[in-house]
Amino acid sequence: MDLELVTIGTELLLGFTIDSNAAEIARALASVGARVVRRTTVGDDPAAITDAVRDGLARTGFVVTTGGLGPTRDDVTKRAVAALFGAPLVVDPVYLDQLRQRFQRLGRGPMPESNRTQAEIPRGAIVLPNQWGTAPGLWLQGEPGVAVVLPGVPREVRGLLEHEVGPRVQELVARLGGAPTVTLSRTLRTTGITESALADRIGPLEDRFAPVTLAYLPTVEGVDLRLTAWGLKRADAERVLGDAAEMLKPVLGEHCYGEDGCDLAAVVLARLERRGARLAVAESCTGGLLGGRITAVPGASRTFVGGVVAYTNDVKVSELGVPQALLEQHGAVSEPVVRAMAEEVTRRFGATAGLAVTGIAGPTGGTPEKPVGTVWLAAFLEGRCETALRRFPGDRQHIRQRSAQAALDLLRRMLQ
Repeated sequence: MDLELVTIGTELLLGFTIDSNAAEIARALASVGARVVRRTTVGDDPAAITDAVRDGLARTGFVVTTGGLGPTRDDVTKRAVAALFGAPLVVDPVYLDQLRQRFQRLGRGPMPESNRTQAEIPRGAIVLPNQWGTAPGLWLQGEPGVAVVLPGVPREVRGLLEHEVGPRVQELVARLGGAPTVTLSRTLRTTGITESALADRIGPLEDRFAPVTLAYLPTVEGVDLRLTAWGLKRADAERVLGDAAEMLKPVLGEHCYGEDGCDLAAVVLARLERRGARLAVAESCTGGLLGGRITAVPGASRTFVGGVVAYTNDVKVSELGVPQALLEQHGAVSEPVVRAMAEEVTRRFGATAGLAVTGIAGPTGGTPEKPVGTVWLAAFLEGRCETALRRFPGDRQHIRQRSAQAALDLLRRMLQ
């Protein structure tokens, strides 16, 4: 089943907000047998919204919108779409009461009068309950076709797609007698290898993936390989994706650390936990970013002990016990210093594993011998220490992100 997507918001056109909802919606609907064939973005203008939705309905008979359902004056989507279906807005007393209770439950005081507009429902529309926010989704069906109207907050869109929209679209596809086909994707996550090096390894195999397609998705932290099976029955799609993934994994080797939404920090913590190990970190140029990656993982406290942000040499000496002589002889960004940082943080925190990072994130501070992007990493595990020198490209934030990822990867490979 083909449909169109209309994303609404002047902030999207100005570039202040990235339109992540479009990708979420397209993926979710493809997995239940629907295909987004056109995507249009318009500002918070009733005429533009009306034109975009009307044109989409004329082409496919099914349009999904996102954005413009809030309580402020620029939230005009609901009124524009309702007019196309000849459905006047009527206050739903049940939903209005739920809104008031939500404000009380969250301790926000009385509900502002402006939120009352969110309880206005087009007559005849199906309300899609939004337990993640205040604006309900709406399903309108009539002479023009079907319009699904969703809020613009990404978390709310994801919840409504999973629990309300996806099941209804899947049921509609089946009821209309559409072929029970889906478009599914599977992602292999790699790090520590460039896109071009991956292409050299994988190139000779790509023809063998058919009908699966392969896309290279480079990020600051690595390269994701997205495998996609198009227009197949679900069982067939899952089978060919599994075959392609198993064909790729031996070629990727130790650079592949997981699939789909897998996080490298979570992989490292899981392996440490299986060994009964405890982890501490010492950071200089990453300034807490490494610890932040680790503590973002639920349950990190079962393994992660803590860390030290030793940004200056004085703190490296006083808090980590790095010998002053090492700093004077080799400099803070050096193998002897990063090794001492990893060993000492492990010992001082009573851990069995330690990670350390020291480098030059820029944009100043580089020298001909140690240019901006020079980073030393160390991983200490049960009495053994491994170090690595990296020269990362990019701006200050990219260098810090790459450093944290590389530190985690160094320990992952030791654990492997």
